[in-house]
Amino acid sequence: MSTHVIVGANRGIGLELAKQLHAKEDQKVIATCRKSSEGLNATGAEVHEGVDVTSDEAVAAFAAKMKGRELDGLIVNAGVLERNTLAHLDFDSIRKQLEVNALGPLRVVAALRDALEDGAKVAIITSRMGSIADNGSGGSYGYRMSKTAVNAAGVSLARDLAPRRIAVGLFHPGYVRTDMTGGNGNVDPDEAAAMLLDRYADLDMDHTGVFWHANGEELPW
Repeated sequence: MSTHVIVGANRGIGLELAKQLHAKEDQKVIATCRKSSEGLNATGAEVHEGVDVTSDEAVAAFAAKMKGRELDGLIVNAGVLERNTLAHLDFDSIRKQLEVNALGPLRVVAALRDALEDGAKVAIITSRMGSIADNGSGGSYGYRMSKTAVNAAGVSLARDLAPRRIAVGLFHPGYVRTDMTGGNGNVDPDEAAAMLLDRYADLDMDHTGVFWHANGEELPW
């Protein structure tokens, strides 16, 4: 049986990832969140509450619980989206997004690296909005900057974890209808999660450090 940690699993894409991965044969899911939900509890996954990716202490406490566990994979999904325009910059909001979306995944991977088996895989759920080459509309300063930063961190993680054959994927889920997007989007969470899990299943050392759309398209940096 393979064991996978999903960080940020109480709703939206993370919940669907936990639900669908747990339903697969011989797959055990350890799901983390700040506060669980009825939906997450119903998945049958092993749930750990109080895991705030912005807290060194909370992440270290979870990592301590994983000591001795053999983790085959890690999906870091926790994220936040807040709108910032040039006319209405909120630097506290920008800092929050950088802390959650960029530093959070790095904090989690660093804390859990010793629990990951050699040959394991790590997926960071990022966004196409982190692409500098694809930015045709501007705005969304905090979100764009945070996702660009986590993409850079993901490539460095791919290089640093390569000696242990741990592949790192940077996955854009699409424009998904969730609470985070206000219900707007062009794909539902269950469909996005299914595509993400296909990319996760295919993730190997030949594709480590690559920026993928959930549909399989390679995205520009």
